[in-house]
Amino acid sequence: MLSDADILRLLPKAELHCHLVATMRLTTLRELAHRYGVRLRTDDLEELLDYRGLPDFLDVFQVAQEVLRDPADIARVAYEGVVDAVRAGNLRYREYFVNPDNFAALGVDYPSLVDALVDGLGRAERELGVGYRIIAAINRSLGPEAAVAMVQTVIAHPHPAVVGIGQDYLTPELDEDPLRFAAAYALAERHGLRRSAHVGETMAASPQNVRDAIETLHVDRVDHGYRVVDDAEVLAFARSSGVAFTCTPHSTYELSHWELEPGHRIARMIREGLLVTIATDDAVLFKTDVGREYTVALTAMGVGLADAVRLARAGFEAAWCDDEEKRRRLADFDGLVAALAGARDLP
Repeated sequence: MLSDADILRLLPKAELHCHLVATMRLTTLRELAHRYGVRLRTDDLEELLDYRGLPDFLDVFQVAQEVLRDPADIARVAYEGVVDAVRAGNLRYREYFVNPDNFAALGVDYPSLVDALVDGLGRAERELGVGYRIIAAINRSLGPEAAVAMVQTVIAHPHPAVVGIGQDYLTPELDEDPLRFAAAYALAERHGLRRSAHVGETMAASPQNVRDAIETLHVDRVDHGYRVVDDAEVLAFARSSGVAFTCTPHSTYELSHWELEPGHRIARMIREGLLVTIATDDAVLFKTDVGREYTVALTAMGVGLADAVRLARAGFEAAWCDDEEKRRRLADFDGLVAALAGARDLP
Protein backbone atom coordinates (compact mmCIF):
# COMPACT_ATOMS: atom_id res chain seq x y z
CA MET A 1 0.00 0.00 0.00
CA LEU A 2 1.33 3.44 -0.90
CA SER A 3 1.94 5.95 1.87
CA ASP A 4 1.08 9.64 1.59
CA ALA A 5 4.79 10.35 1.10
CA ASP A 6 4.89 7.86 -1.78
CA ILE A 7 1.95 9.54 -3.46
CA LEU A 8 3.42 13.01 -2.97
CA ARG A 9 6.66 11.91 -4.61
CA LEU A 10 4.91 10.09 -7.46
CA LEU A 11 2.40 12.83 -8.28
CA PRO A 12 3.03 14.13 -11.83
CA LYS A 13 4.46 17.62 -11.44
CA ALA A 14 4.60 20.77 -13.53
CA GLU A 15 7.21 23.23 -12.32
CA LEU A 16 6.67 26.82 -13.43
CA HIS A 17 9.44 28.56 -11.49
CA CYS A 18 12.85 27.11 -12.27
CA HIS A 19 16.12 28.84 -13.18
CA LEU A 20 18.02 26.75 -15.70
CA VAL A 21 21.42 27.60 -14.26
CA ALA A 22 20.50 26.19 -10.85
CA THR A 23 19.47 22.80 -12.19
CA MET A 24 23.17 22.11 -12.77
CA ARG A 25 24.62 19.22 -10.80
CA LEU A 26 27.22 20.40 -8.29
CA THR A 27 29.74 17.98 -9.73
CA THR A 28 29.15 19.51 -13.15
CA LEU A 29 29.52 23.01 -11.69
CA ARG A 30 32.87 22.12 -10.15
CA GLU A 31 34.03 20.38 -13.34
CA LEU A 32 33.15 23.34 -15.57
CA ALA A 33 34.55 25.88 -13.10
CA HIS A 34 37.91 24.13 -13.22
CA ARG A 35 37.75 23.83 -17.02
CA TYR A 36 37.10 27.54 -17.57
CA GLY A 37 39.10 28.94 -14.66
CA VAL A 38 36.04 30.26 -12.81
CA ARG A 39 36.86 30.63 -9.13
CA LEU A 40 34.38 29.18 -6.64
CA ARG A 41 34.49 30.83 -3.23
CA THR A 42 35.18 27.37 -1.80
CA ASP A 43 35.62 23.82 -3.12
CA ASP A 44 33.52 22.62 -0.17
CA LEU A 45 30.20 22.26 -1.95
CA GLU A 46 28.20 22.25 1.30
CA GLU A 47 29.82 25.51 2.39
CA LEU A 48 29.29 26.96 -1.10
CA LEU A 49 25.53 26.64 -0.58
CA ASP A 50 25.47 28.42 2.78
CA TYR A 51 23.94 31.86 2.10
CA ARG A 52 23.55 34.99 4.20
CA GLY A 53 20.60 36.32 2.21
CA LEU A 54 19.41 36.94 -1.35
CA PRO A 55 22.34 39.16 -2.47
CA ASP A 56 24.80 36.55 -1.19
CA PHE A 57 22.92 33.81 -3.04
CA LEU A 58 22.94 35.86 -6.25
CA ASP A 59 26.75 36.03 -6.05
CA VAL A 60 26.90 32.22 -6.08
CA PHE A 61 24.26 32.06 -8.81
CA GLN A 62 26.37 34.42 -10.94
CA VAL A 63 29.43 32.20 -10.55
CA ALA A 64 27.35 29.21 -11.67
CA GLN A 65 26.17 31.26 -14.64
CA GLU A 66 29.76 32.03 -15.65
CA VAL A 67 30.65 28.39 -16.32
CA LEU A 68 27.92 28.06 -18.98
CA ARG A 69 29.77 29.59 -21.90
CA ASP A 70 29.62 26.72 -24.41
CA PRO A 71 26.34 25.66 -26.06
CA ALA A 72 27.25 21.99 -25.57
CA ASP A 73 27.54 22.56 -21.82
CA ILE A 74 24.19 24.39 -21.77
CA ALA A 75 22.51 21.48 -23.55
CA ARG A 76 24.14 19.00 -21.16
CA VAL A 77 22.99 20.87 -18.07
CA ALA A 78 19.46 21.22 -19.45
CA TYR A 79 19.23 17.48 -20.12
CA GLU A 80 20.79 16.34 -16.84
CA GLY A 81 18.48 18.59 -14.84
CA VAL A 82 15.41 16.89 -16.29
CA VAL A 83 16.81 13.42 -15.64
CA ASP A 84 17.41 14.33 -12.00
CA ALA A 85 13.95 15.89 -11.51
CA VAL A 86 12.13 12.91 -13.02
CA ARG A 87 13.98 10.62 -10.62
CA ALA A 88 13.42 12.88 -7.61
CA GLY A 89 9.75 13.75 -8.05
CA ASN A 90 8.19 12.62 -11.35
CA LEU A 91 8.59 15.92 -13.20
CA ARG A 92 6.39 15.95 -16.32
CA TYR A 93 6.60 19.59 -17.46
CA ARG A 94 8.83 22.54 -16.62
CA GLU A 95 9.25 26.20 -17.56
CA TYR A 96 12.75 27.66 -17.37
CA PHE A 97 13.97 31.16 -16.64
CA VAL A 98 17.11 32.10 -18.56
CA ASN A 99 18.81 35.50 -18.70
CA PRO A 100 19.85 36.20 -22.32
CA ASP A 101 22.01 39.18 -21.27
CA ASN A 102 24.02 36.99 -18.89
CA PHE A 103 24.77 34.46 -21.62
CA ALA A 104 25.55 37.20 -24.15
CA ALA A 105 28.21 38.54 -21.78
CA LEU A 106 29.83 35.09 -21.93
CA GLY A 107 29.80 35.00 -25.73
CA VAL A 108 26.59 32.98 -26.25
CA ASP A 109 24.18 34.98 -28.40
CA TYR A 110 20.42 34.60 -28.03
CA PRO A 111 19.73 32.29 -31.01
CA SER A 112 22.60 30.02 -29.96
CA LEU A 113 21.29 29.98 -26.39
CA VAL A 114 17.80 28.94 -27.47
CA ASP A 115 19.18 26.29 -29.83
CA ALA A 116 21.30 24.81 -27.01
CA LEU A 117 18.36 24.73 -24.61
CA VAL A 118 16.09 23.12 -27.18
CA ASP A 119 18.83 20.58 -27.92
CA GLY A 120 19.04 19.46 -24.27
CA LEU A 121 15.40 19.85 -23.29
CA GLY A 122 14.15 18.38 -26.56
CA ARG A 123 16.28 15.29 -25.98
CA ALA A 124 14.78 14.95 -22.49
CA GLU A 125 11.28 15.33 -23.91
CA ARG A 126 11.89 12.61 -26.50
CA GLU A 127 13.43 10.19 -24.01
CA LEU A 128 11.44 10.96 -20.85
CA GLY A 129 8.26 12.68 -22.03
CA VAL A 130 8.90 15.87 -20.03
CA GLY A 131 7.53 18.97 -21.74
CA TYR A 132 9.09 22.41 -21.48
CA ARG A 133 8.87 26.08 -22.34
CA ILE A 134 11.41 28.90 -21.93
CA ILE A 135 10.97 32.32 -20.29
CA ALA A 136 13.47 35.07 -21.15
CA ALA A 137 14.23 36.86 -17.89
CA ILE A 138 15.22 40.48 -17.35
CA ASN A 139 18.31 40.89 -15.17
CA ARG A 140 17.14 43.84 -13.07
CA SER A 141 20.69 44.83 -12.16
CA LEU A 142 21.26 45.90 -15.79
CA GLY A 143 18.53 48.55 -15.84
CA PRO A 144 15.38 49.33 -17.87
CA GLU A 145 17.10 50.11 -21.19
CA ALA A 146 18.79 46.71 -21.22
CA ALA A 147 15.41 45.13 -20.42
CA VAL A 148 13.76 46.74 -23.46
CA ALA A 149 16.69 45.69 -25.66
CA MET A 150 16.41 42.11 -24.39
CA VAL A 151 12.69 41.96 -25.20
CA GLN A 152 13.44 43.39 -28.66
CA THR A 153 15.93 40.56 -29.19
CA VAL A 154 13.34 37.95 -28.21
CA ILE A 155 10.83 39.50 -30.61
CA ALA A 156 13.40 39.62 -33.43
CA HIS A 157 14.17 35.90 -33.03
CA PRO A 158 10.83 34.17 -32.37
CA HIS A 159 10.88 30.53 -31.32
CA PRO A 160 7.87 28.40 -30.33
CA ALA A 161 9.64 27.23 -27.17
CA VAL A 162 10.07 30.81 -25.89
CA VAL A 163 6.67 31.90 -24.60
CA GLY A 164 7.23 34.87 -22.31
CA ILE A 165 9.38 37.15 -20.21
CA GLY A 166 10.08 37.50 -16.51
CA GLN A 167 12.34 39.52 -14.24
CA ASP A 168 14.79 38.36 -11.59
CA TYR A 169 18.03 39.43 -9.84
CA LEU A 170 17.72 42.78 -8.01
CA THR A 171 18.22 46.40 -9.05
CA PRO A 172 21.59 48.03 -8.27
CA GLU A 173 19.91 49.38 -5.10
CA LEU A 174 19.04 45.77 -4.13
CA ASP A 175 15.31 46.41 -4.64
CA GLU A 176 12.67 44.70 -6.79
CA ASP A 177 11.13 47.91 -8.22
CA PRO A 178 8.97 46.14 -10.84
CA LEU A 179 7.65 49.37 -12.38
CA ARG A 180 11.17 50.35 -13.44
CA PHE A 181 10.70 47.82 -16.25
CA ALA A 182 7.22 48.87 -17.38
CA ALA A 183 8.35 49.74 -20.91
CA ALA A 184 9.78 46.27 -21.45
CA TYR A 185 6.56 44.67 -20.22
CA ALA A 186 4.40 46.86 -22.41
CA LEU A 187 6.52 45.91 -25.43
CA ALA A 188 6.25 42.20 -24.58
CA GLU A 189 2.48 42.48 -24.16
CA ARG A 190 2.07 44.20 -27.54
CA HIS A 191 3.88 41.29 -29.18
CA GLY A 192 1.88 38.56 -27.47
CA LEU A 193 4.48 37.35 -24.98
CA ARG A 194 3.30 36.04 -21.61
CA ARG A 195 4.60 37.90 -18.55
CA SER A 196 5.69 37.10 -15.00
CA ALA A 197 7.71 38.94 -12.37
CA HIS A 198 9.69 38.10 -9.23
CA VAL A 199 8.05 40.33 -6.61
CA GLY A 200 7.15 40.27 -2.92
CA GLU A 201 9.86 37.69 -2.27
CA THR A 202 11.54 38.69 1.01
CA MET A 203 10.86 40.95 3.99
CA ALA A 204 12.81 43.69 2.22
CA ALA A 205 10.14 43.73 -0.50
CA SER A 206 6.80 45.51 -0.39
CA PRO A 207 3.35 43.90 -0.78
CA GLN A 208 2.62 46.79 -3.16
CA ASN A 209 5.11 45.29 -5.61
CA VAL A 210 2.68 42.40 -6.09
CA ARG A 211 -0.17 44.76 -6.93
CA ASP A 212 2.04 46.80 -9.25
CA ALA A 213 3.07 43.69 -11.16
CA ILE A 214 -0.54 42.59 -11.65
CA GLU A 215 -2.15 45.99 -12.18
CA THR A 216 0.49 47.83 -14.22
CA LEU A 217 2.77 45.18 -15.77
CA HIS A 218 -0.26 42.98 -16.54
CA VAL A 219 1.55 39.82 -15.49
CA ASP A 220 -0.10 36.46 -16.14
CA ARG A 221 1.70 34.97 -13.11
CA VAL A 222 3.49 36.25 -10.02
CA ASP A 223 6.75 34.58 -9.01
CA HIS A 224 7.03 34.31 -5.21
CA GLY A 225 4.69 37.12 -4.06
CA TYR A 226 4.75 36.00 -0.42
CA ARG A 227 4.36 39.49 1.05
CA VAL A 228 0.85 39.59 -0.46
CA VAL A 229 -0.58 38.10 2.74
CA ASP A 230 0.86 40.97 4.81
CA ASP A 231 -1.57 43.51 3.32
CA ALA A 232 -5.28 42.68 3.38
CA GLU A 233 -6.14 45.07 0.54
CA VAL A 234 -3.41 43.74 -1.76
CA LEU A 235 -4.40 40.18 -0.86
CA ALA A 236 -8.03 40.80 -1.81
CA PHE A 237 -6.94 42.43 -5.07
CA ALA A 238 -4.64 39.51 -5.95
CA ARG A 239 -7.30 36.95 -5.16
CA SER A 240 -9.89 38.71 -7.33
CA SER A 241 -7.40 38.95 -10.22
CA GLY A 242 -7.11 35.16 -10.46
CA VAL A 243 -3.40 35.45 -11.21
CA ALA A 244 -1.36 32.37 -10.32
CA PHE A 245 1.55 32.46 -7.88
CA THR A 246 4.61 30.27 -8.35
CA CYS A 247 5.80 29.51 -4.83
CA THR A 248 9.09 27.89 -3.84
CA PRO A 249 9.05 26.79 -0.17
CA HIS A 250 12.66 25.75 0.45
CA SER A 251 14.04 28.96 -1.04
CA THR A 252 12.21 30.95 1.64
CA TYR A 253 14.05 29.03 4.33
CA GLU A 254 17.44 29.25 2.62
CA LEU A 255 17.20 33.00 1.93
CA SER A 256 14.84 34.39 4.57
CA HIS A 257 15.02 31.68 7.26
CA TRP A 258 11.24 31.36 7.30
CA GLU A 259 10.47 28.10 9.04
CA LEU A 260 8.43 25.60 7.04
CA GLU A 261 5.43 25.38 9.39
CA PRO A 262 1.66 25.99 9.17
CA GLY A 263 2.07 29.74 9.72
CA HIS A 264 4.32 30.09 6.68
CA ARG A 265 3.22 32.68 4.15
CA ILE A 266 2.82 30.06 1.42
CA ALA A 267 0.50 28.04 3.68
CA ARG A 268 -1.45 31.23 4.34
CA MET A 269 -1.66 31.97 0.60
CA ILE A 270 -3.15 28.53 0.05
CA ARG A 271 -5.67 28.98 2.87
CA GLU A 272 -6.60 32.44 1.55
CA GLY A 273 -7.66 30.95 -1.77
CA LEU A 274 -4.89 32.25 -4.03
CA LEU A 275 -4.02 30.13 -7.08
CA VAL A 276 -0.74 28.65 -5.84
CA THR A 277 1.67 26.37 -7.67
CA ILE A 278 4.76 24.72 -6.15
CA ALA A 279 8.28 24.75 -7.59
CA THR A 280 11.96 24.65 -6.60
CA ASP A 281 13.22 28.04 -7.85
CA ASP A 282 16.92 27.09 -7.81
CA ALA A 283 16.77 23.39 -7.05
CA VAL A 284 20.41 22.36 -6.68
CA LEU A 285 21.60 25.65 -5.20
CA PHE A 286 18.84 25.47 -2.56
CA LYS A 287 19.55 21.80 -1.77
CA THR A 288 16.09 20.70 -2.84
CA ASP A 289 14.24 19.00 -5.67
CA VAL A 290 10.69 18.91 -7.01
CA GLY A 291 9.84 15.83 -4.95
CA ARG A 292 11.17 17.31 -1.71
CA GLU A 293 9.04 20.42 -2.10
CA TYR A 294 6.00 18.14 -1.80
CA THR A 295 7.15 15.39 0.58
CA VAL A 296 8.98 17.68 3.02
CA ALA A 297 7.88 21.30 2.59
CA LEU A 298 4.14 20.90 2.04
CA THR A 299 3.92 18.32 4.81
CA ALA A 300 5.79 20.62 7.23
CA MET A 301 3.44 23.48 6.34
CA GLY A 302 0.41 21.37 7.21
CA VAL A 303 -0.86 20.96 3.65
CA GLY A 304 -2.88 17.73 3.42
CA LEU A 305 -2.76 15.19 0.62
CA ALA A 306 -5.94 16.38 -1.11
CA ASP A 307 -4.68 19.97 -1.21
CA ALA A 308 -1.25 18.80 -2.42
CA VAL A 309 -2.93 17.01 -5.33
CA ARG A 310 -4.86 20.18 -6.11
CA LEU A 311 -1.65 22.25 -6.06
CA ALA A 312 0.08 19.78 -8.36
CA ARG A 313 -2.79 19.97 -10.84
CA ALA A 314 -2.70 23.78 -10.65
CA GLY A 315 0.83 23.66 -12.02
CA PHE A 316 -0.46 22.18 -15.27
CA GLU A 317 -3.47 24.50 -15.33
CA ALA A 318 -1.28 27.61 -15.05
CA ALA A 319 1.33 26.41 -17.57
CA TRP A 320 2.08 28.45 -20.69
CA CYS A 321 2.07 25.54 -23.11
CA ASP A 322 -0.52 25.44 -25.89
CA ASP A 323 -4.06 24.33 -25.14
CA GLU A 324 -3.71 20.93 -26.81
CA GLU A 325 -0.65 20.01 -24.76
CA LYS A 326 -2.30 21.31 -21.60
CA ARG A 327 -5.37 19.13 -22.14
CA ARG A 328 -3.19 16.10 -22.76
CA ARG A 329 -1.04 16.66 -19.69
CA LEU A 330 -4.06 17.28 -17.46
CA ALA A 331 -5.64 14.06 -18.71
CA ASP A 332 -2.41 12.20 -17.98
CA PHE A 333 -2.32 13.79 -14.53
CA ASP A 334 -5.87 12.78 -13.71
CA GLY A 335 -5.27 9.25 -14.92
CA LEU A 336 -2.15 8.73 -12.84
CA VAL A 337 -3.74 10.29 -9.74
CA ALA A 338 -6.63 7.85 -10.10
CA ALA A 339 -4.15 4.98 -10.39
CA LEU A 340 -2.25 6.16 -7.31
CA ALA A 341 -5.50 6.44 -5.35
CA GLY A 342 -6.35 2.88 -6.32
CA ALA A 343 -2.91 1.62 -5.35
CA ARG A 344 -3.17 3.39 -2.01
CA ASP A 345 -6.27 1.38 -1.15
CA LEU A 346 -4.71 -1.98 -1.95
CA PRO A 347 -3.97 -4.18 1.08
